[in-house]
Amino acid sequence: MVAHVSNTAAPDSDPDRKDLKEFEHEESVADQYGEGAYIPPEQIQARFELLVDLTNEEMEVLNKRVVSKLDWRMMPCVTLMFLMNYLDRINVSNARLAGLQSDLKMSDTVWNAGISTFYIGYLLAQLPGNMILAKTNPRLFLPGMMLLWSIGTICMPAMTNGPGFCLVRFYIGVTEAPFFPGLTLMTSSWYTKEESPIRMAIWHAGNTISNIISGFLAAGILENMDGIAGLHAWQWFFLIEGIVSIVVAFASFMFLPEWPHNTKFFTEQERQMAQYRVLVSNGGKDEKIGGTWDGLKEAVMEPFTWFFCLMHFALVTAQSFKDFLPSIVDTFGFDTMTTYLVQAPPYAIAYAFACTVAWSCGRMQESTWHIIIPVIFSAAGAGMLMGTLNIGARYFGLVLLVSGTYSGLNLQLSWETTVVPSPRAKKAALIAIANCISQSSHWFSPYFWPTSQEPHHRMGSSLLIVGCVVTVISALLVNIRCRLLNKKLDASEGWSPNSGVERGWRYKI
Repeated sequence: MVAHVSNTAAPDSDPDRKDLKEFEHEESVADQYGEGAYIPPEQIQARFELLVDLTNEEMEVLNKRVVSKLDWRMMPCVTLMFLMNYLDRINVSNARLAGLQSDLKMSDTVWNAGISTFYIGYLLAQLPGNMILAKTNPRLFLPGMMLLWSIGTICMPAMTNGPGFCLVRFYIGVTEAPFFPGLTLMTSSWYTKEESPIRMAIWHAGNTISNIISGFLAAGILENMDGIAGLHAWQWFFLIEGIVSIVVAFASFMFLPEWPHNTKFFTEQERQMAQYRVLVSNGGKDEKIGGTWDGLKEAVMEPFTWFFCLMHFALVTAQSFKDFLPSIVDTFGFDTMTTYLVQAPPYAIAYAFACTVAWSCGRMQESTWHIIIPVIFSAAGAGMLMGTLNIGARYFGLVLLVSGTYSGLNLQLSWETTVVPSPRAKKAALIAIANCISQSSHWFSPYFWPTSQEPHHRMGSSLLIVGCVVTVISALLVNIRCRLLNKKLDASEGWSPNSGVERGWRYKI
């Protein structure tokens, strides 16, 4: 929502308005505490020559036009890109059921090494990739990386042994690394703190939708295309997915936006509105870009970085079931076709749940309990998988497990970019560091899911519960720090519930 502004005077005649250069060099409480000094929306509006004379009603109309145009151009594009990104990451699980592991004569140890190798490449390229994105054109960079990982996917049918599997997965991990944190950075640079949670939930749906599609693709391709043109069904699976991913990448070159100040499908006035919206959401603090090394240093020195690293790591650990979901469902005793198909409903429910919780989070401007409560239910779901062989109870536990952890990860991404909104280089570094460290979970988590543990998977389920508990602890740590910083901002502004002073930007709890 665009804040209501006063437009009774031009900038030069209004003593409350200041020149743009003065704002850029103004030292304030925001500089002392990172963010938070209150700058009235009308003063922010005065920075933009094509907005300064607009009435409140005209600003509202322009804001709605900008959001609508952005939603229809950006959200379908990034959702489809992330869908293909995540589908590429999880496709090996269903391919395993179709004979990939046995055809390449891989032991469980070699298979797990291949899964872990992907995340080694993913970890190594994460931080440099996102720091490059902060200073370059996302409309070119992100689709370009998509083309590179699609080439790796198309090469997978040529694999003949375990080392080849590990090598290809490492390459795909490197090329996919900048994508997920890149989308997080872009979303936070375009949408306000009220809009960001639901938008991240929408494109993050590519995560859940890919799991739904993967099951149907597996049912259609892996069950019906074995032997066609002398190829195994799993080879067709990778070929078809890689080709579709390339098509999506080329389309993304046309539809993806750049940054708010230079996106070409906006008019100049719309570009200024796009910048104004984010400035108001950030309390008047310009996102700017910032130096690469300065941004990295600031992120490393920022306590929020390490709290969110812990939270992201815990949530990824709590999601370690995803690489083994087909094998988990296979223990339910269904036939192969049913095993593929019943994977879809938990992810469909999780998507609807994540969007609902994200909408509530943005509306209420509260993150802590929106993350903690669903994650507690996820821990209960993991307990059901471990503690009973009743198929109905285990399936319900799976729904709880998927819904809580996927919703929590989406909200964590939105939360970290809200409490550290600028400069862009620092925010990019924080996102990448947190995501990078979280992926180290994949180095060890596959070894908690050996086939010898079926059907209870007690080691794996216990790991999920530990991840949920650590998520709760880390969310409370962020909450405590936000409250302490908000008290400092209240004191610096002289604000109290009965003071009559207008309260400025505050850290979201």
